[in-house]
Amino acid sequence: MIRYALRCDRDHEFESWFQSSTAYDQQVKRKLVACPICGSAKVDKAIMAPRIVGKKGRGRATPPPEPVTTAAAPEAAPSGPTSLLMAQEKELRNKLKELRDHIVKNADNVGERFANEARAMHYGDKEHRPIYGEASPEEAKSLIDEGIEVSPLPTLPEDRN
Repeated sequence: MIRYALRCDRDHEFESWFQSSTAYDQQVKRKLVACPICGSAKVDKAIMAPRIVGKKGRGRATPPPEPVTTAAAPEAAPSGPTSLLMAQEKELRNKLKELRDHIVKNADNVGERFANEARAMHYGDKEHRPIYGEASPEEAKSLIDEGIEVSPLPTLPEDRN
C-alpha cells in the first residue's frame, strides 16, 4: 500500500491510499480519484516527505505480528515517533471502519441509483432516509453543485482482499 499526498487543480490538499503506484496511475487516468472537497478529478501528487525506516527496520520481509492484549494486560504505550504514527494510523483506520460499518448497518444501499435517489430526497419527491451507493466523480460534483451533501464512504486497504 502507498499513501500519496494529493492536490487538485483548485489547490485542495488531501491524502489517499493506493494498492501500488500503477493502481494510482490507472485510477487517475480513469478519473476515479477526485478531490473530497470540490469533487475535481484533476488530481496530481503533491510534494511529500518520505517516511524513513531506521536500520533495524530494513530488510524485513513481513511486518512484526500485532501484540496480543487482554483486559488484564493493557497495551504498552508506543515508543518513538514511528510507533506513535503507526498507533495513530491504526486508531484512525479503526474509527473509519466504525463509521463505514455504522453507515452500512443504518442506511439503504441504493447502488447505482445513488445520484437519482439523493436528488429525489433533496427535492422532496421521496421521503428522506439515510442512503449510500455508487456515483461517478462527475455525478458527485453535480450533486454538490446542486447543494446536496454527499461524501465518499471510507474504504480501507483490508477491504480489497
